[in-house]
Amino acid sequence: MNQNTTYIANISKEAEFKKELKKIGFEFFNLNYGFWRATNNKHILSFYKNGNLLIQGKEIDKIVDMLIEKNFIVFAKKLSKDRRKDLKLPKWIGVDESGKGDYFGPLVIAGVMVKNEIKDRLMKLGVRDSKNLSDKTAGVLAEKIKELCLFSVVIINPLRYNELLERMRNLNRLLAWGHSRTIENILEKESCRYAISDQFGDEKYIINAMMKKGKKIKLEQRHYAEEDTAVAAASILARDKFIKRLKELSKDYKIDLPKGASNKVIETGRGFVKKYGKDRLKEVAKIHFKTTSKLLA
Repeated sequence: MNQNTTYIANISKEAEFKKELKKIGFEFFNLNYGFWRATNNKHILSFYKNGNLLIQGKEIDKIVDMLIEKNFIVFAKKLSKDRRKDLKLPKWIGVDESGKGDYFGPLVIAGVMVKNEIKDRLMKLGVRDSKNLSDKTAGVLAEKIKELCLFSVVIINPLRYNELLERMRNLNRLLAWGHSRTIENILEKESCRYAISDQFGDEKYIINAMMKKGKKIKLEQRHYAEEDTAVAAASILARDKFIKRLKELSKDYKIDLPKGASNKVIETGRGFVKKYGKDRLKEVAKIHFKTTSKLLA
């Protein structure tokens, strides 16, 4: 199904933005009141001089993630009026994950309970979607969040991740299992009526995975949930723990394991296989990725 969504782009990076799109096969055309319109066989990107970036096409999530990662999109999404403020509740839990798109390293799911009285303090500290933060800044903020909020972090290391995925045969079910455990861990310490997470599949996945306490909570899944302070805080905890665990794995195996799933990752994977053998890839990598077949080719 075609999507049609407006984002806020970084005008100062217009030339760099254009250069990056050219690399991946986009063609450019003039645009009234805009810098340009770029098209390929899947997407149309219209970049206006007021900073608005209209993205049209099918399955736009991947290209949006790339643009956010490279800081071409300033904010995760242009907020609609009903999303400009956080939830009007005394407290709520936000849940997010890190490592889902990274070949090496664990999948980390974090949850943070935010109470209204400390929401403004978190915002003043600079708590926002971790995609817009450096690793160092995320690390500093993570410690402050832990001091202020009730939280839980679930780490699914690569070996366990591969075992669970083979058994569940569905990444969304694995994500739901991790999200539900995170929420349950917080509810063991303090009750809460509401939780919010990013949209990754049917919310029944999470609801069905929850145990007794979790069944009583109202769960909302939404796209770009990181707009919410609690989810943003959770994204920071998850990102920080993922980075730290990836560094530990690099030290344990004496190989610098990079983030993402790039050509550098493929070359590193080949070096790992040469040193340890392909059967041990499952100890450091998510072997269901297409990256595995590429590096073994």
